[in-house]
Amino acid sequence: MLDWDNARIFLAVARTGQMLGAAKKLGLDHATVSRRIATLESALGVKLIERRTNGCALTATGETFLSSAEKIETEMLRAQAALSGADVAVSGNVRVGAPDGFGTFVLARHLSALMDEHPGLNVQLVPLPRAFSLAKREADIAVTIDRPVEGRLTVKKLTDYSLSLYASREFLKDRPALAKGDLAGVRVVAYVPDLIFSPALDYLGEFGLAEHPKFECAGMLGQIEAVRAGSGIGVLHDYAVRHLPDLVRIAPDKRVTRTYWIVTHDDVRDLARVRLVHDHIVATAASRAKDFVRK
Repeated sequence: MLDWDNARIFLAVARTGQMLGAAKKLGLDHATVSRRIATLESALGVKLIERRTNGCALTATGETFLSSAEKIETEMLRAQAALSGADVAVSGNVRVGAPDGFGTFVLARHLSALMDEHPGLNVQLVPLPRAFSLAKREADIAVTIDRPVEGRLTVKKLTDYSLSLYASREFLKDRPALAKGDLAGVRVVAYVPDLIFSPALDYLGEFGLAEHPKFECAGMLGQIEAVRAGSGIGVLHDYAVRHLPDLVRIAPDKRVTRTYWIVTHDDVRDLARVRLVHDHIVATAASRAKDFVRK
């Protein structure tokens, strides 16, 4: 007979790729996690996980069981919500993963009103320069800059947004040619190439800046501060810097447009708390549509 608690531990190991990582996530010790996985494998009569020196990997059977365990997990969440009345009151945790710019400059400023309306709701905002896996339950909702094309996902366009070239006023003082749009040889603040998590972020070529000297920074917030400090010019999100008086938009004829998408996994999209947060994010983006694209 399948012990759900052992299956829950299996899911944690599968998602972290480590026994130790799963133990920390679940608040258990390493030995307990290892023993529970062994018990689960014995009960099922199959090998689910291969233990390696650098972590764990799922066997082919483990991959199959992962899909089944996630479906069970979803039903358990729904049953728990129904029995406790949690979804009626709209309470519980909802984790939102988002690019650092959208997460910091939009969601961090506009989610508190929703929690004021629903005191039992706990939103966990994770604004990081990376992609999030909904299949691994890294988030319940993800805002992405690439439209997902695979997986059991519900995808909706949030908004287009524009990026333009900026420099600080101090940086421009001794560079009159730059103020007129002459970008020859100027240093560019840009992403670290091997840390770019999406081709959509590789836009220097569209500005003719791919071969310029660079100061590289992995996050959008760091890039804004570097440009403000005079480290160079940068391709910055218009909505994030529009109210910073120390930054000047240069070469206004040069601009790129990208898109934000909001994504939920089909297994959790109908949970009331997830649906509520999802709809609030959509409404927030719609209400600020004019701010995202600079003319």
